[in-house]
Order: sequence, then C-alpha cells, then structure tokens
Amino acid sequence: MEKNILIIGGSSGIGEALANQLNDGSNQLYLASRSESEVTGEKVHYQHIDVLEDFQLDLPEQLDAVVYCPGSINLKPFHRLKEEDFLADFKVNHIGAVKVIQQSLKALKKSENASIVLFSTVAVQTGLSFHSSVASAKGAIEGLGKALAAELAPTIRVNVIAPSLTDTPLAERLLSSDDKKKANADRHPLKSIGTAEDMANTARFLLGDDSRWMTGQVIAVDGGMGSLR
Repeated sequence: MEKNILIIGGSSGIGEALANQLNDGSNQLYLASRSESEVTGEKVHYQHIDVLEDFQLDLPEQLDAVVYCPGSINLKPFHRLKEEDFLADFKVNHIGAVKVIQQSLKALKKSENASIVLFSTVAVQTGLSFHSSVASAKGAIEGLGKALAAELAPTIRVNVIAPSLTDTPLAERLLSSDDKKKANADRHPLKSIGTAEDMANTARFLLGDDSRWMTGQVIAVDGGMGSLR
C-alpha cells in the first residue's frame, strides 16, 4: 500500500539515505529541508524550510509517517557553553520537531498505522564529556517521544532512534582524517563508525507495518557503545 511519508532534513545524511531507500515508486515522499534535495522522482515532493524560523508545511490530506532528522553536534567544555548554545541546540533538535509534529497531527490521524520517528543520541543515556548541550536537547527529544507515544496511542506510534557517532556531513569535522576515524571507531565495541544507511535501515523498519506493535521505544543503534564495555 502506498504511503505518504514526510522527512524533515531529507537532503543530506540520514534523511537523504532514508529517502533514497524509500524512493522505490511505492511511496509518496515529502521532503523538507534548508537545502535542495538530490532525491528526485515523480513521487518526490520537495519544500524548502528552515526549522529555526517560522514555517508552514505543505502536506497531503493524509500522512502515514513523519521522520524528523535535523540535529547538531555542539561539543564544548561545559564552562565554555553560553545560554545561547543551549537554546540553539534545543531549538533545532526539539522545538523544530514539536512544530513539525503539531502541523502534521491532523493528517497523521487519518492513517491506519501512522508512525513518527525521532532521533536522540547515545550521549543521553551514556554520559560523554563535552556533550552537555546536545545531550540536554536530545534528552528532551526522548521525553517528548515517550510522552507523545502515550498521548497519541493507539492512533499514532512514536519511537526514537539513539545513534552514536555516524558518518554524515554533520559529523564531518570529527571524522576528517583516517586517524580520527580509527580513533572514533575504536571507542565502539564493534570497532566501526555507523553509517547513514545503518540509521535509515532502523527508521525504515519503524515506519513499516512490521513494527506495528512498537511504540514509546528508544532504540540504540550505536555500535554497542551505550551498553557494552
């Protein structure tokens, strides 16, 4: 059955990988981001938005899924972080998601198996130095996901993916050399860096009917970092 799927941040990284996976002719894809998407096709609809500004989504009457991918990697010692840093991370990670979901609710409620997928980080449940700002913002996402899962059941499922460091444009600075890639890979029990496709695989599962009995979950896709030593 054809699904209408909204992906915020569908022009790069995890959002783009997911859009490419879903762009098989069986879904209507609604992509919204700050930059033009390279994902194209008869069933791909693109809209320019900036989640840090006011925006109004152009949506179909029914939505079957919403995926919110925008995020930040603002790593600084706590004493160097200013109020503006915390607010900026909170706006892009949390407030943007709130705005998107509120605008999408009416259309989502018309679906028989609607799914919302949000993104957190391994740093929420596993304390990591220099992550206080982003972990605070993503912690709010986990709280939002669980609260919405309770409030919107049984009509809409809500789940959260919690990645570790993933090889996307957002993490380019942290993976800019072979030495950095090896050092970061070695921090994980699986001794590798996650890819956008790894995250997209999990998101695609959460959007589909195979996950119809899953809601309110925070799913770690983190190379084992969050639970193994």
